[in-house]
Amino acid sequence: MPSEGSSPSNWLINSAAFIVVIAGMRASETLLVPFLLAIFIAIVSAPPIFYLRRRRIPMPIALLIVISGVVLFLLAVAALIGTSLDNFSRALPGYQAQLRGNTADLVSWMAAHGIEVPSKRILSYFDPGAAMNLAGGMLSGLGGALKNVFLILLTVIFILLEGSGFPHKLRAAFGPNASFSQFNKFRITVNRYLAIKTIISLATGLTVLVWLVILGVDYPFLWGLLAFMLNYIPTIGSIIAAVPPVLLALIQLGPGTAGLTAAGYLVVNVVTGNVIEPRFMGRSLGLSTLVVFVSLVFWGWVLGPVGMILSVPLTMTIKIALDSNKDTRWIAVFLGPDVSSASGTAFPAEPDLTDTGPTPDR
Repeated sequence: MPSEGSSPSNWLINSAAFIVVIAGMRASETLLVPFLLAIFIAIVSAPPIFYLRRRRIPMPIALLIVISGVVLFLLAVAALIGTSLDNFSRALPGYQAQLRGNTADLVSWMAAHGIEVPSKRILSYFDPGAAMNLAGGMLSGLGGALKNVFLILLTVIFILLEGSGFPHKLRAAFGPNASFSQFNKFRITVNRYLAIKTIISLATGLTVLVWLVILGVDYPFLWGLLAFMLNYIPTIGSIIAAVPPVLLALIQLGPGTAGLTAAGYLVVNVVTGNVIEPRFMGRSLGLSTLVVFVSLVFWGWVLGPVGMILSVPLTMTIKIALDSNKDTRWIAVFLGPDVSSASGTAFPAEPDLTDTGPTPDR
């Protein structure tokens, strides 16, 4: 529950501070986006490093192995975006013109069968090519952020190096008997959420890639990458990721293949969203559909296309932090799904990862 001692003046002060912080974040977007990507990559990279450390592999070697994998992945993504997106961007005006032509033909067919539709108004309000523009904008924004790949990698390396010694610094600062149970719970929960979500998103992207290759839809690697990124946005992300390839399949191969493309996306997202994710994460760590949509709009406005991709991980991190404090837990409840239909539990208990093994030789 909200604190009884709260007053309107406190709410006004907190609201003003929130507005100032958001304005500062928006003004520093070019610096903040690479830093947030670095934090995201570091959190996802932490479990493999902990695994290697538990196998008595020295920290420098474990870090080198994981960072090499991250570099290869980023280079592959950059190469994919640089080639496929460039070709797609050149062909985009033709696709959009053909889509508008198909829409005009549909309006004419409806008028011939007695369904009067104001064609000019419909075409001015409904632009089917806008979905492709949105997908291209997101991928272009990610490509722009990856131009700072050297800065991102350096930041990831320093975060991982500092992270291994951070628990020792906390004990030195607050005493050996200080309790960090809430901090450990928050850290482990965020780490596991992002790690599991990344694995599921990767499986979703690969499945979409294989399905589109089988159907013969153009740019399957591009749409697989888009499905991987937008899978971090529940429900809404899968719809946004599916629209461009479905429209492209409609233009390129006809309505039958477009239907099969849509069916493949539907099956993949139903299985991942209703079977796999609740099985591994539980519904108690979810967000309401309204919060997902609002966070998508909000973080996209603050941080651009990359903010839209990271909107749910950022909001999920805030929710977990609020849930870790009894004074703010009520806010986390309002951010979550309907409690009457919530099932499952949070992540199963996991041993404390604070101890990452013997301290490496420096």
